[in-house]
Amino acid sequence: MDRLTPLWRTRFLALARNVGAWSKDPSTKVGAVIVRPDRTVVAVGYNGFPRGTFDREDYLADRPEKIRRTVHAELNAILTAREPLQGCTLFVTPLHPCAGCAGAIIQSGIKRVVAELAKPAHASWLCDFDSARRMFDESDVEVELVTPELVTPEGK
Repeated sequence: MDRLTPLWRTRFLALARNVGAWSKDPSTKVGAVIVRPDRTVVAVGYNGFPRGTFDREDYLADRPEKIRRTVHAELNAILTAREPLQGCTLFVTPLHPCAGCAGAIIQSGIKRVVAELAKPAHASWLCDFDSARRMFDESDVEVELVTPELVTPEGK
């Protein structure tokens, strides 16, 4: 994909935020959008429990249980895609992909990740994010880290 203009980056991150709002997770609403090189959307995903399982309040309130059950937004988008993803870009907010999602991103053929770092990462995830960054570096997946102040409504 050619370099996206700030306006396109803003649009896709806004879409990822919108999709992330669909999550029932009370603490972190993660959204992901996979985009083809021609700037059309392949798939979207948000963090949540697998289809057919219960989004019970007690599961959502129990952090260890919630973490065990949650399918991450990035993986949900990859699993929802109905076509090869070679050369696509993944937009994700508000956190950097974890190591598990990084592996799925790399295996799927996605070549670029734009991650909006809009929420401080829980301390328990920092090692995981470092591992993901190293995996992306080793596999030549380009990563662009964006802070919310760099994403403007006008895309300027």
